[in-house]
Amino acid sequence: MPGTNLTREEAQERARLLTVDAYEIDLDLSGAQEGGTYRSVTTVRFDSAEAGAETFIDLVAPAVHEVELNGRALDVAAVFRDSRITLAHLVAGSNELKVVADCSYTNTGEGLHRFVDPVDEQAYLYTQFEVPDARRVFASFEQPDLKATFRFTVKAPSGWTVISNSPTPEPKDDVWSFEPTPRISTYITALIAGPYHSVHSSYEKDGQSVPLGIYCRPSLAEYLDADAIFDVTRLGFDWFQEKFDYAYPFAKYDQLFVPEFNAGAMENAGAVTIRDQYVFRSKVTDAAYETRAETILHELAHMWFGDLVTMEWWNDLWLNESFATYTSIACLAYADGSQWPHSWTTFANSMKTWAYRQDQLPSTHPIMADIRDLDDVLVNFDGITYAKGASVLKQLVAYVGVDAFFQGVQAYFKAHAFGNTRLSDLLGALEKTSGRDLKTWSKAWLETAGINILRPEIETDGDGHVTSFTVLQEAPALPAGAKGEPTLRPHRIAIGFYDLDAAGKLVRTDRIELDVDGERTTVPFPAGTARPAVILLNDDDLSYAKVRLDEESLRVVTEHLGDFTESLPRALSWASAWDMTRDGELATRDYLSLVLSGVGKETDIGVVQSLHRQVKLALDLYAAPEWREAGLTQWTEATLAHLRAAEPGSDHQLAWARAFAATARNPQQLDLLQALLDGTEAIEGLAVDTELRWAFVERLAATGLLDDEEIDAEYARDRTAAGERHAAAARAARPSAEAKAEAWASVVESDKLPNSLQEAVIDGFVQTDQRELLAPYAEKFFASVKDVWESRSHEMAQQVAIGLYPALHVSQETLDATDAWLASAEPGAALRRLMSESRSGVERALTARAADAAAATA
Repeated sequence: MPGTNLTREEAQERARLLTVDAYEIDLDLSGAQEGGTYRSVTTVRFDSAEAGAETFIDLVAPAVHEVELNGRALDVAAVFRDSRITLAHLVAGSNELKVVADCSYTNTGEGLHRFVDPVDEQAYLYTQFEVPDARRVFASFEQPDLKATFRFTVKAPSGWTVISNSPTPEPKDDVWSFEPTPRISTYITALIAGPYHSVHSSYEKDGQSVPLGIYCRPSLAEYLDADAIFDVTRLGFDWFQEKFDYAYPFAKYDQLFVPEFNAGAMENAGAVTIRDQYVFRSKVTDAAYETRAETILHELAHMWFGDLVTMEWWNDLWLNESFATYTSIACLAYADGSQWPHSWTTFANSMKTWAYRQDQLPSTHPIMADIRDLDDVLVNFDGITYAKGASVLKQLVAYVGVDAFFQGVQAYFKAHAFGNTRLSDLLGALEKTSGRDLKTWSKAWLETAGINILRPEIETDGDGHVTSFTVLQEAPALPAGAKGEPTLRPHRIAIGFYDLDAAGKLVRTDRIELDVDGERTTVPFPAGTARPAVILLNDDDLSYAKVRLDEESLRVVTEHLGDFTESLPRALSWASAWDMTRDGELATRDYLSLVLSGVGKETDIGVVQSLHRQVKLALDLYAAPEWREAGLTQWTEATLAHLRAAEPGSDHQLAWARAFAATARNPQQLDLLQALLDGTEAIEGLAVDTELRWAFVERLAATGLLDDEEIDAEYARDRTAAGERHAAAARAARPSAEAKAEAWASVVESDKLPNSLQEAVIDGFVQTDQRELLAPYAEKFFASVKDVWESRSHEMAQQVAIGLYPALHVSQETLDATDAWLASAEPGAALRRLMSESRSGVERALTARAADAAAATA
C-alpha cells in the first residue's frame, strides 16, 4: 500500500529527533479462534530533542479509533494516512502517545500470522516482524536504532499459552501480563499464542541457569525430538559464551516451531520462531539434522550479534546475518561434542554455491549494500548478505587470526551492549586486537561487488620437478547492468598438495598458507620438488573466490574426484565443477559423466544430495534440448541403480529414492513408484513413510498417473497441514490444461491462499516435463506480475514474481519479452531487481546449452 516504505533519510531524521523509552502494548486476542481483527492499544513514551517538532509513528491497521498525544485527542482522520500517524507539536523532553486500533490477523507470514490446524481445528498465532511488520500489530517507530523496552499484556482464549520475549507469567482471567523487556528493537519483539505443546529444561553452568523451552503444535508433538534440540542449544550456549565472553543477555530462551513460516527461523529476543518443517515427521538424512542444527545455532548467535548489539540501519544487515552464519558453522566445526565437525564441507558445498550464484547476477552488490529504503532491504536477504558475507568473515578470521578476531568481538559486545552500531565499530575493535589496518581490506572486500578467479600457473622441468609456481588472480567484468568496477582483492589462502597413495586415495602431502594480492603472486616452492598429482588453490576454503585447476590437476581430479580422503577438498572440487558448468566451461553431459563416475564414492550425504539437485537442474536447463531426454534417461537409470545398491536403511538409500522419484519417467520406472506406493513391491530397508509417499504421489500426479480422486485419497491418509500442502502441489502438477488453469487462477487471480499453500501450488505448477503445457502462461505472467506486486504483501508478491517467471522457457524470446516488460511496465526497484535476476538465469542457461551442444560435435 502507499506510504508503507521508509527511507534511510527519514529514519535518520527521526532518530536525530527522538529517544524512545518504553512501549506498553495491550492486545485482545480473545477472538483469535474466529479470526478477523483484534484490538491493539499502544502507549509509548519518548523524548523529543526539539519543542514544536513534527514526526510520525508507523501503523498498518484497517481502523484507528483513538490517537492521544500528551493527553490531547487528535483527529484520527487528519493524522492517520497510509501507514503513518503524524505527530505534531511535540514537547521538548518527555512525550506520551496512546493509539487504539483494530489490527488484522494475516495468512501471509507477516505481522500476526493466524493458522488453523486441520488436525484439531485450533488456531495458532505467531508474529514475524522483520523487516517492518511490528507496525501491523502495534503502533511503533519502526526502525532498528530506536530501541526501547516493551511490556506486553495479552488477553487470549481460555486454555491457550502466550509466549513473548520476557518470561511467561501465570495468566489471570486469561490475561497474560509480561514484564518489560530489556532495550531491544521493534523487529525482534514477539508474541506466540495458541494451545501449543511444550517441553521445558534449562541450561546450567557455573551458577548460571537459563530456562529453556521448546514449543510446537500438539499434532506434531509425537515427532518432536526435544532432547536432540536441547543438546544442540546447550552446545551453542557453551561455545558462544566462551568465545564472546559475555553471558547470554536475556532472561530465558524459548524455541517455537511454528506453521507456515516464510523463512528458516527468526531471532526474536528470547523467543526464536522456527519453521515447523524442522520437526521431522518422517525419516530424513543426517544432512537435514545438520541444517536444523545450523539454524538453531544461527538464531542463538543472533542473541548477541543482532539482539544485544543491533545495526543502526539495514545496510549492515549483512553483518548480522553473516556473523550468525559464520559463528554457527564454526561452532558445529570446532565445539567439543559437535556431531558435525565436517560443517565447513557443507558450507563450501551449499552456502558458498549460493553466494557465487548471487554474485554473478546483474543485481550483485557490495556486501555492505546501499540500502536506501525498506523496499531495498526486503529483497536483500540474499546469497551475498548471508553466504558471501559469512565467507568473507571466514577470510577476515584467517587474515587477522582467530584469537584476535574473538578478542575484538568480545570488546565490541562489552562496549555496545543494548545499543546500535555501524560496521566501523566492529572493524575498529578488530584493528585494536589484531594490529592490522582493516580500512583497505574493508574497501576491497565489503564495499565492492563481484568475484575473483584464482588460477595456478605451474612450470616443470623434464623430470617433473616444479620450476615456478604462480597464483594468477582475475577480476571478471561485472554482469551487464551491475554497478561498480571489477576489483582485485587480498586473499589469505591455503594451497594443498595431493598425491595418490598405494590404495589409490588422494592424500594431502603438504600445505602452504600465504597472502595472494594483485594479478600475480609467486608461491614459495622448494626448487627441485616433484610436482604433486593435484594442486588445490584455496584448500580449507579460507577465502571467497572461484578456483580453477591446472590441466594436470584437472585430469587427476576428473579421474579420482571421489578418492580424496577428506570431504572438504572433494566438496571444493565438486563446487568448482558445478561452477564451470554454470559458466559454460564444462558441458552438461561432461558434468553428468563426472558426477556418475564419482558420486558413488562420496560419503558426505549433504554433498550427495546437492549433486542430485545440481545434476537435475543442469539437465533441465543447461543441456542441449536435443540431448536432454537422453541425459535424463541416463541419470534416472543411475538413480535407480544406486537406490538398489545402497545399504538398506541408510541415508544414501533415502537420498537416492528421492532422486529417483524426482525424475522417474518411463513406464517401468513409474510402475515401480506406484508399486512402492501400493506396497506391492519393496526395496529392503526403504521405509515408504509419509513424506516419501508424497514424493512418489507428486511425481505420479505430474506424469498423469494419479487423478484428483487418488490425490484426495492420499490426503485422507495424511489430513495435516503438511498433507494439505503436498496435495495442493500434486493437484497443480497434473499435466492437463484444466489443472494448470485452476492452479494459475488460485495464485494469480485470487489472493485467498495462505502463504504456504500458494508456495505449494506454484511448486506443483512448474514442472520441467511440461514446457509445452506451460508455454501460454509466459505471456500471462508478464501481463499480471506488476498488478500482483502492487496489490499483495511483499512475501506473497515475491513468491509469484520469482516462482511463476517462465524460467523453463530458455530462449531468446523469453529474454526479449522480459526486456520489453522492463521497458514498458516501469516497475519499482525491488520488482525490477527480481525480474532482472530471473532474466539472468535464462541468459546463463542459453550460454550453457550452447556449450553442451558444442561438446557433442567436438
